[in-house]
Amino acid sequence: MGPWWIRIAALYLIFGISVGIFMSSTLALNWASAHAHVNLAGWATTGLIGVIYSVFPNAGNNRLGKIHFWLHQIGLPLFLLSTFLVQVPNMLETAHLLTFTGAGLFGLGLILFLINLFVNVREADAVTKN
Repeated sequence: MGPWWIRIAALYLIFGISVGIFMSSTLALNWASAHAHVNLAGWATTGLIGVIYSVFPNAGNNRLGKIHFWLHQIGLPLFLLSTFLVQVPNMLETAHLLTFTGAGLFGLGLILFLINLFVNVREADAVTKN
């Protein structure tokens, strides 16, 4: 599963940089929070999880890893959408619904990730290249 996480993270990187370029060119700095969330939760967090699951493939390919993958891939886009919608007039209620739904799924996935790390990540299982 690790390579899938890394590929998806790269998509968040392109999107996050595009938002940054848009903000810079238009001086629409009110999008800064959404931009930061895309880069940190989308690019950095997703990419780091991908690296961890690539080094420890047994953790990424077990049931916890797969459930984590889907909770993350459904919850994070909903949450990130909410960070943009809070800036749109008359969308605050929708944004809050997406915040709680998306962040709830994303957060539950991160709890499963933590459990997975403690249960299934062992030094002896690491993929190493000599």
